[in-house]
Amino acid sequence: MTVEIWFEFASTYSYLTVSRAEAACEAAGVAIEWKPFLLGPVFHAKGLSTSPFVLDPIKGAYMWRDVERRAARFGLPFQRPDIFPANGLNAARIMTATLDQPWCGEFARAVFQAQFVRGEDISQFETLAAALQACGVEPEPWLDQAQSDAVKATLRQRTETAQTRGLFGAPSFLVQGELFWGDDRLEDAIAWARAHPS
Repeated sequence: MTVEIWFEFASTYSYLTVSRAEAACEAAGVAIEWKPFLLGPVFHAKGLSTSPFVLDPIKGAYMWRDVERRAARFGLPFQRPDIFPANGLNAARIMTATLDQPWCGEFARAVFQAQFVRGEDISQFETLAAALQACGVEPEPWLDQAQSDAVKATLRQRTETAQTRGLFGAPSFLVQGELFWGDDRLEDAIAWARAHPS
């Protein structure tokens, strides 16, 4: 039983999901397959220059309040960052490089906390190095590997796969081809995985 969690580091709702997914899946006996990808190309393919939450101020205002409510519900700290949407490219590359490491979920949470708890700029290597250090690893080898052609190609391919599989936002969950979209569908995806074991 596995849930694919497709997320984008610039996404507010991905912060909520990544913060609680491992505990929720572990409690349900469901495995996680992390799928970092980039929303920018997805939006651009639809003719959008940036996040819909920026293009539509009314929708954006709702989103910020909704994230505040949901963060409070789950006991998660939340601070609206000065930069939105952030440039999550380097974070996504590092996550891609570390997917076979047992601490990759911890790294993702550390990046989201830097952005949505402390208001830091996650496009900066200093911020990402600190997130790696929080996982108890030396940052330099992972920062270097994240810039390799292989990692860059893998992330590009995953983003293209997200588009071909019909993903249009983050977080999204895939369970044996069944798509669930939005932080509020995490529990539905877990329940589906339990009811439809491979």
